[in-house]
Amino acid sequence: MAFDIDAVFAAQPMLLAPMEDVSDAVFRRVCRARGAELCMTEFALAEELLESEPETCRKIALDPDEAQTAIQIYGADAERLAQAASIAEAARPAFIDVNCGCWVPRVARKGAGAGWLRDPAAMVAMARMVVERVALPVTVKTRIGWGDETELPIVELARRLEDVGVRALTVHCRTARMGHSGPADWSWAGRAQAAVRIPVIVNGDIRSANDAKRALEQTGCAGVMIGRRAIEHPWVFREVRARLSHRPKPGAPGLAERVELCREHLLARAEVHGERRALHVLGKLYAGYLGRSERLASWVAELQACRSLEDALEVLASLESSDEDGLGEPARGVELQD
Repeated sequence: MAFDIDAVFAAQPMLLAPMEDVSDAVFRRVCRARGAELCMTEFALAEELLESEPETCRKIALDPDEAQTAIQIYGADAERLAQAASIAEAARPAFIDVNCGCWVPRVARKGAGAGWLRDPAAMVAMARMVVERVALPVTVKTRIGWGDETELPIVELARRLEDVGVRALTVHCRTARMGHSGPADWSWAGRAQAAVRIPVIVNGDIRSANDAKRALEQTGCAGVMIGRRAIEHPWVFREVRARLSHRPKPGAPGLAERVELCREHLLARAEVHGERRALHVLGKLYAGYLGRSERLASWVAELQACRSLEDALEVLASLESSDEDGLGEPARGVELQD
């Protein structure tokens, strides 16, 4: 069945944000299993797609069950982005997203990502070129501005992107200069949504079910995108959906469920990327996955010290059978629902 972008956004979906070296096929599977309704790949650099660079081609390879996944591309050259969009289209994603929001200096100072915000006219012309090159829906993820403008451009930019055929817009509600610092101002996403008919997705500082509900109520946006919170607490998606659907809030994941997530992700990552890479990646995730409980600090340290998959699985089995408790509570600072 063809992906119907209008029907999907009519239901106010929750999206997993594109995150470099995070939102690979394994992590997307983890988040889909816990309620993510749309996912995006890691960033795929246009030039590397054109050169068939193996690692970048891996990024856009979709599993058979990924009908609701978009491929995100980025670059500083409009023609190469349009060519890369054609390559991405052949991988049969739900839609193609153009990254105009990455603030990281090594990306933005070369004109890619949020670098496009320094020349909104060029950004619109690029979007038009990409839209005209592919049959799939094209969306754009951006920020509210570069950060030194007299007036932030996002509202007028949203109108112009809609005019050239962009089908949806994700607004990270900080400027590029802010990076991840300072509070996200959701009102800008609301202003953009009020100015256009296409769906606008609000992004930034959405860390709980209550955050998602407030963001949608305050902005009238068509969906929410969650990034950093999903890395430490992928259950946030099911919590948000329950909140938006007026269902009872799900119970916080207990010890068995948290350990099972660690085991699931570790084994899947090892199968795809190898044992060493899996141990490295999960070493950064154990504390969040297990709930950041002080009484678990020694277990997390022991897991991070493991040098083999067998050792890590043994530690997880020991933790699962231990008498540790308190894991039914959410991690500190996590607000689930009213």
